[in-house]
Amino acid sequence: MFTGIVTDIGTVEAVEDRGDLRVRVSTAYDTTTVDLGASIACSGVCLTVVDKAPGWFAVDVSHETVSRTADQWAQGRRLNLERALKLGEELGGHIVTGHVDGTGTVLEIAPDGDSQRITFAVPAALAPFIAAKGSITIDGVSLTVNTVTDQPDRSAQFTVNLIPHTQAVTTLGALAQGQAVNLEIDVLARYLQRMEAHRGPAR
Repeated sequence: MFTGIVTDIGTVEAVEDRGDLRVRVSTAYDTTTVDLGASIACSGVCLTVVDKAPGWFAVDVSHETVSRTADQWAQGRRLNLERALKLGEELGGHIVTGHVDGTGTVLEIAPDGDSQRITFAVPAALAPFIAAKGSITIDGVSLTVNTVTDQPDRSAQFTVNLIPHTQAVTTLGALAQGQAVNLEIDVLARYLQRMEAHRGPAR
């Protein structure tokens, strides 16, 4: 379990295809405090530490994960990192599982005071789960949705604001038009959809 509050930006140092991808990520974390088998969210993707040394850790990324996430598994890519939440720690963002629901695409980046207002396009499968003033996780960062605009093809566009602090301490400050991002919808919306799908007919 995570909160969507990024605590380090890592860089992919090496990628090796072993059937699954073995990805080595540089980090400022003290890896002596990171156990093998621990979970670290890498730009929103919960992955298991399988190797480590001072200054880096390694994870295995399955083909299933590669197929469902943005194109981030390449040498030199910067990743938002968050270690798993410990009982009793402050919940600064919102409940994040590290299970990516799909990807979105940056449509527009515009200045809004000292912040940036970013518009994303999302496919029809995710559109019903995004609500104005609701929470969403973008590349592992907990953000509040400003607006949602439904499209004729049942897809949607939504906007968020990035304050200068978020731009500085996450990779989102370097987003570019057309770039794909990992999205995780609010876990509450996920359960409500499941309940709605199995609700019996009204009487």
